[in-house]
Amino acid sequence: MLFKKKAKKDLQNENVDIKDVVKNCGLRHIAFIMDGNGRWAKRRSLPREAGHKVGASTFKKVVKYCSDIGIDTITVYAFSTENWTRPKREVEALMRLLDVYIKTANDEDDENRVKYVFLGDKEALGEELKAKCIQLEQFTAHYNKTLNVALNYGGRAEIVHAVNEALRSGVTEITEDDISKNLYTANSPDPDLIVRTAGEVRLSNFLMWQSAYSEFYFTDVLWPDMSPDEVDKAIIDFSNRKRNFGGVQNA
Repeated sequence: MLFKKKAKKDLQNENVDIKDVVKNCGLRHIAFIMDGNGRWAKRRSLPREAGHKVGASTFKKVVKYCSDIGIDTITVYAFSTENWTRPKREVEALMRLLDVYIKTANDEDDENRVKYVFLGDKEALGEELKAKCIQLEQFTAHYNKTLNVALNYGGRAEIVHAVNEALRSGVTEITEDDISKNLYTANSPDPDLIVRTAGEVRLSNFLMWQSAYSEFYFTDVLWPDMSPDEVDKAIIDFSNRKRNFGGVQNA
């Protein structure tokens, strides 16, 4: 479903407990395409790097909020395989932000209480950053809730990776299950809801396999301006959807 839909409920006019909504609508996994950092900065006559810095702060707040209201798995599109083509200065700024975030995540482990999983090819990150990602994954592996960070990630590349992994295991005729269990997200359920900010209406090579039956929510809000209230709007909208997964509901 690739259209914006007005939620039937209004959080400002009704006494809605968003935790109850999450529980009752079956929202286990929410994913975010965090778009609009550059435009946010441009509108304020700031360098794009400033938008990414504010966007990183928003990312922390949104992830914590989603975890607090009972969502078990959160996935964010942090850096795609195509993002390497951006200006060198911008890429370096993004990598510095990631480095700082990983250190902060280690320091705030007791507060966050989420299991970090980095989706994508870590090899291109350099040995030092790659090692820090692996260390954070290992350090937080005991937590129940999951934060998937798509980093140097591309949906098509992930499918190719999964097929090659299946072939290396000796499989000669590949099934859907062979692919699913070799994806970077093999230990997470498929996303129930994918939220994209900044008015764009496309997936941009994100979770191509896993999104087969995901619901989509598109908002004009730029990622740095994303707030708990905006997350609530997406969740309320999702709660009003009828998900048949290709079948039909009983009359």
